[in-house]
Amino acid sequence: MSRKLLTLSLTATLMGGTAFAEVPRVAVDIAPVHSLVARVMDSVGTPDLIVKVGASPHEYSLRPSEAKALQEADLVFWIGPDLTPWLTDTIETLAPDAAVTELLETDGTIELEFREGALFEAHDDHEEGEHGDDDDHKEDGDHADEAHDDHEEEGHEDDDHDDEDEAGHEGHDHGAHDPHAWLSPQNAMSWLNVIAGQLSAADPDNAGAYFANAAAGRAEIKVLIGEVTATLDPVRDGRFIVFHDAYQYFEMDFNFPASGAISIGDASDPSPARIAQIQGRIAEQGIDCVLAEPQFNPSLVATVLDGTDAKTGILDPLGSDLKPGAALYPQLIRNLSTALAGCM
Repeated sequence: MSRKLLTLSLTATLMGGTAFAEVPRVAVDIAPVHSLVARVMDSVGTPDLIVKVGASPHEYSLRPSEAKALQEADLVFWIGPDLTPWLTDTIETLAPDAAVTELLETDGTIELEFREGALFEAHDDHEEGEHGDDDDHKEDGDHADEAHDDHEEEGHEDDDHDDEDEAGHEGHDHGAHDPHAWLSPQNAMSWLNVIAGQLSAADPDNAGAYFANAAAGRAEIKVLIGEVTATLDPVRDGRFIVFHDAYQYFEMDFNFPASGAISIGDASDPSPARIAQIQGRIAEQGIDCVLAEPQFNPSLVATVLDGTDAKTGILDPLGSDLKPGAALYPQLIRNLSTALAGCM
């Protein structure tokens, strides 16, 4: 090889090591969060999804490829043990050296306590205070929003659910907070910043791309919020029952409260007493719609609907029929609004 060619070869090698440094391997628990991470990593890399699309995250057995993705991960993003308690030990075992981000515990995240019982009153006592200054919050999705700083602290002061509505609680243990926080677009905007920060710390060469992608993602979600609000406005007088209590973050963001849930937050089978409560609520309030989910037994919804005039539809909190990737999250939120409006 000539001296000139050797010089060019060495230069290209050195430049490649600098400009094209290896992108961190990233593992993410569920498809909606995976979508947010994919949006931040757009044009830089592709995260791995741990819980396959369409599966319930409450209980899940990892496939070998998913376990391998965790083993190889430099960073892990997950909602936290309130959603996937089985994943706590798995992460510690398979990814002990990874930088792990529990999104429910990040600054700026809105956290709502679990609702106990089958029946909900409008806003379930969260209308004031716990959601902070709603107007200020909607103006800025950045995680620096101080309107919710006190929310997490308040949530830990009342971990005692005692024996309130045993039929509704079904005797199951859960964490202090409802983990379905990704259904708040406000949280999603906050998490885009968190994700960009963590990726940039691990991969400073691509920090500019990560933060630019996060900013673009927040702008897209702000447009999405306007679309969803316009979809729901014509049917705000309607009343609906959900399959399991997974939607209060969406309800709060869009001021569109459910009247009750057939199952509790972990989608465990409801007791006969709870089903009877829901059936009573449908009759008393003239419920317009009872919504099923693709992940769970439709016969429970059929039982609840028996003898009523309520319509039925499907809400999918995980995007089980959507392709994983950056486009999944906004389409998931959009689908929730169209399903609700259509059922009304």
